[in-house]
Amino acid sequence: MPEIFDLFLFIVFVIVQWCIVAALWKAHKQPLARASMVLFETLVACGYACTFAGPGRLTSVPGGLAEVAGAVALTYLLTTSFVWTIYWTVGRIRKHFDAPTNAARRLALNTAGNLAMAAPFVAIGYGALIERTRFRVREVDALLPGLAPGLDGLRILQLSDIHMGPFLSESDLARVVDMSMELKPHLAVITGDLISTHGDPLDACIRQLARIKADAGVFGCMGNHEHYARAEEYTERAGARAGIRFLRGRSQQLQFGGATLNLAGVDHQSTTHGKDYLVGAERMVVPGAFNLLLSHNPAVFPVAARQGYNLMLSGHTHGGQIDVEIYDQFITPARFFTHYIYGLYHAQGAAAYVTRGIGTIAIPVRIGAPPEISVIRLRKA
Repeated sequence: MPEIFDLFLFIVFVIVQWCIVAALWKAHKQPLARASMVLFETLVACGYACTFAGPGRLTSVPGGLAEVAGAVALTYLLTTSFVWTIYWTVGRIRKHFDAPTNAARRLALNTAGNLAMAAPFVAIGYGALIERTRFRVREVDALLPGLAPGLDGLRILQLSDIHMGPFLSESDLARVVDMSMELKPHLAVITGDLISTHGDPLDACIRQLARIKADAGVFGCMGNHEHYARAEEYTERAGARAGIRFLRGRSQQLQFGGATLNLAGVDHQSTTHGKDYLVGAERMVVPGAFNLLLSHNPAVFPVAARQGYNLMLSGHTHGGQIDVEIYDQFITPARFFTHYIYGLYHAQGAAAYVTRGIGTIAIPVRIGAPPEISVIRLRKA
């Protein structure tokens, strides 16, 4: 499904850019103008190529430069695609109502069309300049059957998808950590994606996260971007020096009021191998204990529930990052990747919470999915 979505976007971008360039090419016949068009579209294509992060990504491109180039290109492609679609639609409507006796109607249609074409620019500006760093605390009660009395009311702080780099500064993360320390959690967890790619300030990120204090300590799991940056081992070592234990196929038993909480963590589970989710993770389940799994990818939830985990904490989706509500239906790109996009889910007597996380990926914009600091409070059902 992700590959189909990427292919769909690619086709849309090609069609829209072809239409734009064809119109400009016809209107401007000067060699310099046409050469500028070719150069600009070449730069856009190179920037768009930088958005395809992965282990095979060219490491000769500095990470920060690739992130910025990719974000600029993708923002341009998305915005122009929306604007061109609106322009084309309004043009077809104008032709339908094109009559001398309908001057008032044409004026209203022109005004509405211009406002509609301006809307994507306004939305992108709001999402980038305001909502992207409007951090908020969200407290959620997870109702769980058979919860031991010692765990009832336990508060778990969850931070995820920080993506510290060109679009999330150390001062931004320091503000998040300051807000987190006011919550006084019993346990703190970090569910992956501290950075986006190689060259991002991983040490600075860990330095800020090390300021978090919780009664039972701070634990974490790896995300897909630690894997892409080939930074999993370094993150584990640097985290340990800072007092953050990243659980990579390991578990830690914690005691709360006579009850045992078995905290387990796994590295990112790739969506390309869905049938192999959580291989061997069932061995970390402790009978009689409350089993909590940290998994960056929320798509593994059904498998985790079958294996005996009572609760799973995840991120990865950013809550869609761009989430538009239309007639009580939420439209977000994340639906192409997983059913578990944001919030609390229940299945087979288990629960999972998927947080919106802190940072952004691809484009530095959040619309309808503001960044969040999550507090999950365990409650007996």
